[in-house]
Amino acid sequence: MSTIEQIRPAALSDWLHAVAGEGVPQPVVLDVREPWEVQTASVAPDGFRLVAIPMQEIPGRLAELDPGTPVACLCHHGARSQRVAMFLQQQGHAPVANLAGGIDAWSQERDPAVPRY
Repeated sequence: MSTIEQIRPAALSDWLHAVAGEGVPQPVVLDVREPWEVQTASVAPDGFRLVAIPMQEIPGRLAELDPGTPVACLCHHGARSQRVAMFLQQQGHAPVANLAGGIDAWSQERDPAVPRY
């Protein structure tokens, strides 16, 4: 079992470029926060598809995620998304990464218009 790659929001564009390739589906940023959190602060898709599935719903909604699509998991600070990334990797998804620092770091490093909470 390999470790989950940790990506800072500021480096997401580099990761998206690194995983892109012919025949590779558009990468997904998987927001695993609760619906109220997504309403409070959300990211704008830029070179990726945004999919929001709360962490507790991931096992039951796994079929919504293509195992061959690159996925970067996102939460508030990075703990829940790390757990989801490990789960997805165990289910055969690859490549999978964790957005270290979560949406809080996203606001600081990538888009100051995203509210911090």
